[in-house]
Amino acid sequence: MDHQPKFFENLSGTGKAIGVLTSGGDAQGMNAAVRAVVRMGIYVKAKVYFVYEGYQGMVDGGDNIVEVSWESVSSILQVGGTVIGSARCKAFRTREGRLQAAYNLVQRGITNLCVIGGDGSLTGANLFREEWSGLLEELAQKGKIDEEAVKKYAYLNIVGMVGSIDNDFCGTDMTIGTDSALHRIIEVVDAIMTTAQSHQRTFVLEVMGRHCGYLALVSALACGADWVFIPEYPPEEGWEDSMCVKLSENRARKKRLNIIIVAEGAIDCHNKPITSEKVKDLVVQRLGFDTRVTILGHVQRGGTPSAFDRILASRMGVEAVLALLEATPDTPACVVSLSGNQAVRLPLMECVQMTQEVQKAMDEGRFVEAVRLRGRSFENNLNTYKLLSHKRPDAELPKTNFNVAILNVGAPAAGMNAAVRAAVRVGITEGHKMFAVIDGFEGFARGKIKEISWGDVGGWTGQGGSILGTKRTLPAKYLEKIADQMRTYNINALMVIGGFEAYESCLQLHEARSRFEEFCVPVCVLPATISNNVPGTDFSIGADTALNAIVETCDRIKQSASGTKRRVFIIETMGGYCGYLANMGALAAGADAAYIFEEQFDIRELQANVEHLTEKMKTSIQRGLVLRNENSNENYTTDFIYQLYSEEGKGVFDCRKNVLGHMQQGGAPSPFDRNFGTKISAKAMQWISKKLKETYRKGKVFANTDDSVCLLGMRRRNLVFQPVAELKNETDFVHRIPKEQWWLKLRPLMKILAKYKTSYDVSDSGQLEHVAMHSPKEAETGAI
Repeated sequence: MDHQPKFFENLSGTGKAIGVLTSGGDAQGMNAAVRAVVRMGIYVKAKVYFVYEGYQGMVDGGDNIVEVSWESVSSILQVGGTVIGSARCKAFRTREGRLQAAYNLVQRGITNLCVIGGDGSLTGANLFREEWSGLLEELAQKGKIDEEAVKKYAYLNIVGMVGSIDNDFCGTDMTIGTDSALHRIIEVVDAIMTTAQSHQRTFVLEVMGRHCGYLALVSALACGADWVFIPEYPPEEGWEDSMCVKLSENRARKKRLNIIIVAEGAIDCHNKPITSEKVKDLVVQRLGFDTRVTILGHVQRGGTPSAFDRILASRMGVEAVLALLEATPDTPACVVSLSGNQAVRLPLMECVQMTQEVQKAMDEGRFVEAVRLRGRSFENNLNTYKLLSHKRPDAELPKTNFNVAILNVGAPAAGMNAAVRAAVRVGITEGHKMFAVIDGFEGFARGKIKEISWGDVGGWTGQGGSILGTKRTLPAKYLEKIADQMRTYNINALMVIGGFEAYESCLQLHEARSRFEEFCVPVCVLPATISNNVPGTDFSIGADTALNAIVETCDRIKQSASGTKRRVFIIETMGGYCGYLANMGALAAGADAAYIFEEQFDIRELQANVEHLTEKMKTSIQRGLVLRNENSNENYTTDFIYQLYSEEGKGVFDCRKNVLGHMQQGGAPSPFDRNFGTKISAKAMQWISKKLKETYRKGKVFANTDDSVCLLGMRRRNLVFQPVAELKNETDFVHRIPKEQWWLKLRPLMKILAKYKTSYDVSDSGQLEHVAMHSPKEAETGAI
């Protein structure tokens, strides 16, 4: 990154007024966005107003538009839905309604609007902006406002954030609320699976998504459903037969349950609806299976937002305020959104037009086009689902005579099993023989290796921990024995799934190639660790699940602290020397401070934090939450900080401490980890196949170049294969962390939202881009 840092201190909001409203259907995480807009707005010295009940409140005015303070948004981070209400508004669709709304805003000097809603709400906001000067002229003619007001409030700035559980908005990878809705769906599916297993039942699940199949598709991927119906990809003619054949084949393979997921807007290729009842009747009539329908309905909108949605919404909220401060009369209304792991700004109407294009393509039966317009993330999901759900008959499978071994290394991480399942199934589809290694490199040396089939990995996606078993042992002390086993089983490629140890192991194998020819095979590392400390990737499989566990516990602890009043909790998280869990957990749980190794702290900072909490106890928010990474400082231990806070806070607040420990490693994987694991694993397996073909000479595989031992990581917007030898320079081996970590940029965000003065480098914040139409080729290379 060569750019000069640009700090937002010179972006002052003095004299500006920002109105924030939520409109359309509610979504979990909207409150986190509202909170971030309010606090960032106040931080830059702007006035911030709530507009209650969406556009209806804007039209009605009066008590519906009120100025808010820092404390107004306390304790809403963990609440689902929207605390400022949302309503459908007929009046705003008329010019009279918009005229009244403009009058109400001008009365309070509000010329900046932050709208959180779906495409309908955002289109309405854009129309309002286009009409603004005309509306003011009309108000002046009617004598409601004077000419000075017309000049002073000449233009309206609008920034949108997309809050919609359907993820149906083009231009953004994830909308606020989608991840939480997936959490609700997956919780239900996991619960249903146990009862279906007991009775050998078939379950038809109907999920939301009238025009968009994202929730259905991703939940089908995340639970390994037998069949999925979505509006963008209707089944071919005669799907009834092929579905029934597949269900009965699965039963014949001793699978005791079938799960079919139907999006509420599912259609066949003649645009006729496919309902969950229709699917159920079909299964009962043709196969006589005991079949039940479960319609999830509004459960999907409810509940507390996931860690991902809180962080997404907080980042978007801050970005929205920055976009409003930088807006000029000439900048188009924009949407702040996420592309990969990067905040971007996109012209609102371009996104809306593209979203409408999808619907048009579907109405006209151009389904391939509809999938492409949905974006590369959707397309990748669909391609991965197709790869993993249907096993082609053995006769149709290619035969490569290559043997590929898969092993887990390091500590267990949720999502490892999903990755193993995807690798095994893609490997079999590509024609390889797949081998599972039990207990990491230790098991490898002892010959604990067995062939693994398509059916063996059924139902693995939802299982936490590591079914194959995992050990932290590095291969260095067993090199000879491992080479022997590779010769015995004729292993032509390795896939190593694990944390920092997995990365180190592959470096050792790479370095041992000169001594052992057996290691001259393609090797791919998939980062899987709760600590998220592997170089070469922004995310690791398992980190999202751990983050959700931390945030859930913090929510409970905050609730207990609110009840007792004037209490500060100090919570220790795992992560080795990597502060990712502590920092992101603090951002998602609304903590007051997070102590991490990457940002050294001294006694003065501890003192400042105590004083900050003492001040906070004088307000209406009488509780504190402080996170500390386990290795953040060898002398300022959790006990030390607890004792210091207890002593210094005497008479003002009391203190409690909590070490979260191994609960962060356990539990069923979150939808993000299941999906991330499944997708990167499928991609890695395809890479292995390509490398095997490239390096096969004279009847054997021989790969000795650096680029044949790679780590597959998510970097900003793309998935990239990076040679482990090249990653060495980016690694701090003593502390087992990457030298540069992207999330440190989000640290000031947490401080600002906790009311600390800090400087925030906004040079990375989104510049206005255009909505890119990607080519079909890009979908294969690109994002998740």
